[in-house]
Amino acid sequence: MLSTSNVCRCAWVSDDPLDIAYHDREWGVPVHEDHRLFEFLILEGAQAGLSWKTILRKRENYRDAFDGFNPERVAQYDERKIAELLTNPGIVRNRLKVQAAVQNARSFLAVQAEFGSFDRYIWGFVGGTPIVNDWETIESIPAETAESQAMSKDLRRRGFKFVGSTICYALMQACGLVNDHTTNCFRYQAIVSS
Repeated sequence: MLSTSNVCRCAWVSDDPLDIAYHDREWGVPVHEDHRLFEFLILEGAQAGLSWKTILRKRENYRDAFDGFNPERVAQYDERKIAELLTNPGIVRNRLKVQAAVQNARSFLAVQAEFGSFDRYIWGFVGGTPIVNDWETIESIPAETAESQAMSKDLRRRGFKFVGSTICYALMQACGLVNDHTTNCFRYQAIVSS
């Protein structure tokens, strides 16, 4: 891990090693594996109304609780499994969010069947290429864009839950559909060049 004292990072990154590792290794890196896209879809939905740090701390628990983010398995969850998940202190125990994860797994599989992969579908909202922004400050970064609004609308039409425009934009940022590292961050150019 890089030292925090001599590296310039986005202003949202705290000195928490988990935060630093996520920023430095994952956030904004283009994701094309359906399995990882499903993971981020579930985690971003779980994060609604909470801090991302809360979700990062629970991420391993989510992996265990949701069968390694296997959409085929999650899609099979019944009311008994949902009730079991709601007793798990390692995840966000919100009935609507847990039910949304199951519904989203089912919708995810339907998108895969229609498009050949979720990757092909989701990257279509940015023309298959990351949008590279040039924000100088964190305050300049929007909470949603026309692309995230279109994504949200289409996902909801397909039966997905907890996929509002702001959640979709967070998904786009996390999975590299958009590069929202500020221009002074050491990761900005690294991602542009990759």
